[in-house]
Amino acid sequence: MITRTSRYVILAMFLVLFLLPFVWIWSSALKSNSEINADPFGLPTSPQWGNLADAWTTGRFGKYLGNTVLYCAFVVPGVTVLSCLAGYALGTRRLPGERFLLGLFLLGIMIPFQSIMVPQYYLVRDLDLLGSYWGVIVPNIALGLAFGTFLMRSFFRELPEEIGNAARLDGAGEWRVFSRIMLPLARPGLITMVVLQFMFTWNMFLIPLLYGQDENLRPVSTGIMFFIGEYSVDRSMIAAGVTLASVPIIIVYLVLQRHFIQGMTSGALK
Repeated sequence: MITRTSRYVILAMFLVLFLLPFVWIWSSALKSNSEINADPFGLPTSPQWGNLADAWTTGRFGKYLGNTVLYCAFVVPGVTVLSCLAGYALGTRRLPGERFLLGLFLLGIMIPFQSIMVPQYYLVRDLDLLGSYWGVIVPNIALGLAFGTFLMRSFFRELPEEIGNAARLDGAGEWRVFSRIMLPLARPGLITMVVLQFMFTWNMFLIPLLYGQDENLRPVSTGIMFFIGEYSVDRSMIAAGVTLASVPIIIVYLVLQRHFIQGMTSGALK
């Protein structure tokens, strides 16, 4: 039998392993390049707080941060709304061609983006979206729908059918059953999808480079490229840029962690 003390020791070990990459990158953000080269894994002897300000200005993080917030403001709600509607229909209704539709969504999860980025590029070009914000937003929504639909379908399928049937007997329409009854019950899955999609959108890299084609349209994740030259790499600035880019994700996770963990473990606790 594993004692309570042993459990806490094991959890503490995993906590240390989890925090080590963060401590390493954050400490590197406060060191000079010479100090990093001399002792890559050591703590900074004299913290260089100016690295964060330099990374913000040199890497144009102010402009890129605004672009990233704009992308998240469109992509996350777009994926959430469409995934909830599709997941509800596939999870609670018996639709003609349901297996075929599920197979298409499954392909969207299985096929990597690198395999479809060339034909998708031509599709975005034919829609005259290249070099615009919509050229980044629309493909991101399309790529996020497969995972979001499968996630929400699994949550809607776990809800008792009797709840929706009782509301229909009382005269509630299908939209009212979905929006007022079933969707609030699937709140853990909804928040889980929002957090994951926010992380995917915040960290996107290839899609803005391929379809944005304008430096003014790039997100915050591309700002790190300014510190990588042809013959040199500014490691302290890269670490500072990664630190700036990771702060919003950490804040969102800390705020929604209880609901996120509940959504991720609900299937195991059922």
